[in-house]
Formats: sequence, structure tokens, C-alpha cells
Amino acid sequence: MGVILLVGGAGYVGSVLARELLERGYAVRLLDRLYFGDQGLSEIRDRVELIAGDMRAVAPELLDGVECVVNVGGLSNDPTAEFNPRANFEMNTTASVALAEMCRQHGVPRYLYASSCSIYDRGVIDEARDVLLDETAEVDPPGAYAGSKLAAEHQLLEMAGETFCVTALRKATLFGFSPRMRYDLVVNTFVKDALSKGYLSLHYGGEMWRPLADVHDAARAYVALIGADTSHISGQVFNLVYRNFRISELALRVRKALQDLDINVDIRTDYGYAGVRNYRVSGRKLDRVLDVSPAVTLEESVRTMVREIHRLNYTDFDNPRYYNIHWMRLLQEAQSVIEVTGSVFEYKPAQVRHLQTHRESHG
Repeated sequence: MGVILLVGGAGYVGSVLARELLERGYAVRLLDRLYFGDQGLSEIRDRVELIAGDMRAVAPELLDGVECVVNVGGLSNDPTAEFNPRANFEMNTTASVALAEMCRQHGVPRYLYASSCSIYDRGVIDEARDVLLDETAEVDPPGAYAGSKLAAEHQLLEMAGETFCVTALRKATLFGFSPRMRYDLVVNTFVKDALSKGYLSLHYGGEMWRPLADVHDAARAYVALIGADTSHISGQVFNLVYRNFRISELALRVRKALQDLDINVDIRTDYGYAGVRNYRVSGRKLDRVLDVSPAVTLEESVRTMVREIHRLNYTDFDNPRYYNIHWMRLLQEAQSVIEVTGSVFEYKPAQVRHLQTHRESHG
């Protein structure tokens, strides 16, 4: 087996996928900016090759010996994309396409791109357009995040050829425990709120539809694509979906799973508009072509999540590291401070004198 390069390998999906690959005997090389640190790799750190770097500046030698690149890097949700649309497009589109071109030139035979079912988003609820969408559906996503994913897909799939396999996996909204945990995904947020507040919050009455899948099923889908016959997947888009749920049903199911663990919670509902996303997606193509069907139930995932949260002490629920947009904002603020002060603890007398002079010059 050759080397699998995971771009974004220390993230929510990447840290789970790295473990799946190691269990199957693959050599794993990770490229990650480490925005969120390497905590997600702590149990496997000595078994992977970790390169701290930006996906916008990949050294060609990083591709030496690589048989497949799985790109799960970039900015990963609407709030972070809207926070910095330029960086979102640079990573999710420009850098992802440039990396694929580098792979093609370097002789890497396979490139898998992490896309998103948010491409199917149709916004507020419209019963006339409430249909199950598959990979052939016309899409026109309104958000910067989904738009960047779709733009990348269009350019990437054009690269597919006899010697270069390119595939895009549009993942449903993920849930489940990851060593690089996130509490800003809907099921994970429900579990976090249950454990920290004792209730779940439903916005817009929970009437909107959303496709869901467990993060471990997402990892196993990537593994299947790595091993699949290229003639079946090259130039193709696949949806990964466990089931479509109304958010209200999702809350009820999460509450029932928690009750089975003797955790009793309320559900609180408001009907105010709060950035509603609404879409239903079919995952049948992945099952039909590769015999891959998500197997982790919502209830099983919730039980595992609660167990792992307590086992690993991930109960500091207010820590911004668990929320992509909160952490990015904090890093941005810290960067602006450090650009003025320099190192946090090192003494910089010249810097201090400069600031004093600056203050004096401004009265």
C-alpha cells in the first residue's frame, strides 16, 4: 500500500479518517495548518507523519510516494466562510484545484475532494420545491461556503481522465464524536446543550429538513473511494447521507437516546427566523455504485458521544476551540494583539518604546 495524504488531517473528519486508514494498514501523511492544535491526533501521533503547513502552499515533495490525496481541508461551515470569504474561496476552491493539478503533474493517481450537501440548500421552506435531490439536481447555493465547494467541483471534475481519478464526496451534515470535537453541528449541539443546560433549543420550530450522517460513516466512505475501481468513480459526485430529518424529529430522537442514558432534557421551541437551511438529499448512488451505506444510527452515535465526552473530559463546553467560528475570531483577535506586542512573555523594549512614542505623538 502507498501513502495516503490527508489534507486537513487533524480536523473533525480527518482525525477520524486517519484512524480508519491506520486500522487498514495504510501509511498516513497529514497536512494541517493546526488552527485547532493536534489534540485530535494525540492517540495516534507516533503512527502518522504530520506536516504543519497551509494547503495554499504545498511543497511538491509532499506528494512523493502518495497513492491518493484526500482533501478534507479548508474552511468548513457557513459562519467561517462568511467571516472571511476571501480565505474561504482561496482554500475551498483555488488551493483545492491547484493541489489537484499538482497531483496530476506529480503522478498521484487519485484525488478525493470533500464537498458538501449544503450545495443543495434552497433556503426557507417552500413546499412546492420540497423534493428529494440527487447528484443530477440543478443547484444554485446561496452561501459563500457551498458556493466555494461547487466552484471547486466544476473545475476538479474536468481534470478527471484515464490516468487521474477525481471524485467529490458531498457529505450530509455530520454528527458524532471525534477526537477533534465540534459542538457547532446540530446533533452535537443538542448533546452539548443537554449536558450543559438540560434542554435542547429548536429554532424556526425545527420544521426544516436536513440530511445527516455520522462522522465515522463519512470516514468509511472515503476508505471505500480510496479502494474503488477508478472506472466506477472517476469524474463522479457522490452524496453521503444516512437519513433526512426534520430538525424537530432530530431533537425528539436525541432526547429519547439521552433518556435511555438516564439523562432527561426539555425541548424549547421558538419560531423566529434564524438563518434557516432546508433541503433533502438522496444517498442512493453511493450504495448502488460502491455498496456503501451509512450504518451508524443517530441513537448509537449519541450514546457513543456522551460516553466519549465523559471519558476524555471534553466537558469544557464553553471552550471556543469546539466552535469553528468562535475559535477563528479568537485567533484573529490574538493575531492582531501579538502583531503589536510580539511574543506573549518575551520582553521587547524596542517595541515598548515604539508604542510609547506612538502614543505621545497622538497626544
